[in-house]
Amino acid sequence: MSGVATKSPEPISGEALAKFKEAQRQGWAHFAALEFLTTPAAARLVRHAGVRSGQRVLDVACGTGVVALTAARMGARATGLDLTPELIERARENAAIAGVEVDWHVGDVEALPFADGDFDVVVSQFGHMFAPRPAVAVAEMLRVLKAGGMLAFSTWPPELFLGRVFALVGRYSPPPPPGVSPPPPWGDPNVVRERLGEAVKDIAFDRARIYVPSLSPQHNRDVMERTAGPVLKLVEALKEKDPARLETFRREYEAIVSEYWSDNLVRQDYLMTRATKI
Repeated sequence: MSGVATKSPEPISGEALAKFKEAQRQGWAHFAALEFLTTPAAARLVRHAGVRSGQRVLDVACGTGVVALTAARMGARATGLDLTPELIERARENAAIAGVEVDWHVGDVEALPFADGDFDVVVSQFGHMFAPRPAVAVAEMLRVLKAGGMLAFSTWPPELFLGRVFALVGRYSPPPPPGVSPPPPWGDPNVVRERLGEAVKDIAFDRARIYVPSLSPQHNRDVMERTAGPVLKLVEALKEKDPARLETFRREYEAIVSEYWSDNLVRQDYLMTRATKI
């Protein structure tokens, strides 16, 4: 595809990649309980992307569909795709409750099942950043976006709460397969510019914040251990193999969250990106 950043992803074996993605599917299967926290952010992302009635909109790594449903209620022809079947099932339920039509797919951002230029807008809320190979994910999202179309996404900055949490999880987890990139760099505007390369123009950034109700830092940690894929999988592994290391991880997590917790709320700041495909 002309104009896409040409840096090749590091090699990763097919078996290792398949195992990595299967772990992601299993880990994120319990995320639906948090959908109410990301619902206001979905409306902000849809506004940031400039979605209009009649546009063809793809929500990549859509989870329970909060962004796709928000776009559909505005009159867009929305499609949602996620790696985890349980989340797509919840998205279908949400669409039925809202009385809107969305075309749902179980699928992979690294191999989108759509034709070149199928969509006017491609969005992702805290989703595509977990794809193991950023160059592949970017190429696919831009491939299915028409020339002049809008790419927009929300990500967690590495220096702030959730970026630091995912970095902490990475330090306590086994090394990922060679070629797998961690999610936090997607929250750095300089990294975003590099990854999008010369395939886009008019890159714009904005910041926003989610407030997460939490009775204590420990309460916030407990919720994350039961719902957030990478944290959930790490805790499962350490409970069995190294309980002492798990307790150390928990203390470090609570120390981080304490910096962002006050008045029973945790501040979760995030970055929004918008760019036009050339």
